[in-house]
Amino acid sequence: MTETPMVIDARNVTLTLGETAILRGVDLRVRRGESVALLGASGSGKSSLMAILTGLERASAGQVLVDGLDFGLLGEDALAHARSGRIGIVLQAFHLLPTMTAQENVAVPMELAGIADAWGRAAAELAAVGLGHRIDHYPAQLSGGEQQRVAIARALGPRPPLVFADEPTGNLDTATGAAIMDLLFDRRAALGATLVVITHDRSLAERCDRVVTLADGRVV
Repeated sequence: MTETPMVIDARNVTLTLGETAILRGVDLRVRRGESVALLGASGSGKSSLMAILTGLERASAGQVLVDGLDFGLLGEDALAHARSGRIGIVLQAFHLLPTMTAQENVAVPMELAGIADAWGRAAAELAAVGLGHRIDHYPAQLSGGEQQRVAIARALGPRPPLVFADEPTGNLDTATGAAIMDLLFDRRAALGATLVVITHDRSLAERCDRVVTLADGRVV
């Protein structure tokens, strides 16, 4: 039986900003297709670890292998290229461009990344998240839950093998947040993607295959 490969293999990762130690020797291994929650209180290092695993922040020390690439060996342009199409990110703040429609918010990043049929794929992805009838609406015309659905469509449109969700329900009420998480898990399963959820909510974390708890910059 062939062992499932690791899509994330981070070893002894540290992050120090000034004289402040943010991460203190974190080890994290995630298999392809797995869903993992990074659970911890505010300030535990969850979002900093995500920033390193997505190539948005550099580790001070340690090794970070993501989808077979050693992020420590890549320059800024190479890291940006590595993220494109490989990593999808859903954040607590939706970060939609207010002057673009839902379809434009999803399609334009794919078009800039050189993905074929970006507009058709954007329309299909919005339909998959239940917004096929809202593709021409602007963010201000959408509810918070609808805006997060657009953000999910944007993150998953390129079919990335690895998806990060950082407190994805933080700006939503309980019922809407639960519906958004159902959608995120369903879309992730449909694409066969690996999912890493950053949260302080234990009930949300326990929906994942595995929970990794952080405190004071360490895995506990």
